Amino acid sequence: MLTPDTEGQPPFLPPTPAGVARAAELLRAGEVVALPTETVYGLAAHALDEKAVRQIFSIKGRPLIDPLIVHGLDVEFLSTLAHFTPQARELTAACWPGPLTLVLKKRPVVPGLITAGRDTVAVRSPAHPLARTVLQACGLPLAAPSANPFGYISPTTAEHVRTSFGTKVPWILDGGPCAVGLESTIVDVSDPTRPPRLLRPGPITAEALAQILGQPVHGPESSGRIDEAQGLDAPGLLTRHYSPRTPVALLKPAEPPPLTPDQHCAWVRMGRHNKETTPPGDTDIFWLSETGNLTQAAQGLYALLRQLDEAGYAKIFCELAPATGLGATLNDRLRRAAGQG
Repeated sequence: MLTPDTEGQPPFLPPTPAGVARAAELLRAGEVVALPTETVYGLAAHALDEKAVRQIFSIKGRPLIDPLIVHGLDVEFLSTLAHFTPQARELTAACWPGPLTLVLKKRPVVPGLITAGRDTVAVRSPAHPLARTVLQACGLPLAAPSANPFGYISPTTAEHVRTSFGTKVPWILDGGPCAVGLESTIVDVSDPTRPPRLLRPGPITAEALAQILGQPVHGPESSGRIDEAQGLDAPGLLTRHYSPRTPVALLKPAEPPPLTPDQHCAWVRMGRHNKETTPPGDTDIFWLSETGNLTQAAQGLYALLRQLDEAGYAKIFCELAPATGLGATLNDRLRRAAGQG
């Protein structure tokens, strides 16, 4: 049986029955385990064990005003934790398992630590087969925010987790690169008398949600709001989040970066263009997709930002995507990376 390597980097738990069994054993014992979902890697612990959940906040350096998402296998299981409204059931029928998180009224069993003291809880059913196998094996609801230091770029590989935390997270279940690469969409459908609210754009777009529900789904009136008395409505709402240490500046589509004398900068574009603009000065160009495919751009965004953050650039210039569909989600993450969320 694998044990943590306390003298160096922790070994990965393999994506095998033995690895899953060990991860489930650790979670039942109150340990924290990093594991893959289809969106990003999560730092998982038993959601109803407050001591275990506090380890998540401590490891990440996460403020207690920021609620956690609880992961479960299905609606039947998560109904023991939350009150599912008719709108919630419509959305789960169409989107679960998958990258959609619902904010619902919580049941008393859910600790206030999970919800930042609010009377709602965020829940989702992940689609990643390894995450689902772990959920099945441990039989627990799992709180699992992104497995990165608070505010930093989310991890999309097991190596990202290990690089960020070292031995602070000794148990990492390696499920390969995440297929989606961006955090889940979050929708508040806790009150059936109110229209649904899109709290965080994600892989399931506002347009897709509106089609399922038969009505528009609008975002909150403000973002980045911090209420220390009541906590945030959902994760991922801070003005600066998913952010590298290197300063990020945003550009309109096809807009070249400004001249930055005596600075070595990076220019991230959504796709390669036939008539490529030569960047001014000492600037390197990177493409998220050869063709500008936004699904590919989403899959590769965080890995590229991490790569550039380690490369010693003075600044990272990022091209915004078209502002609809998945482009709106990419732009949300880029704005928060730049501290403009």
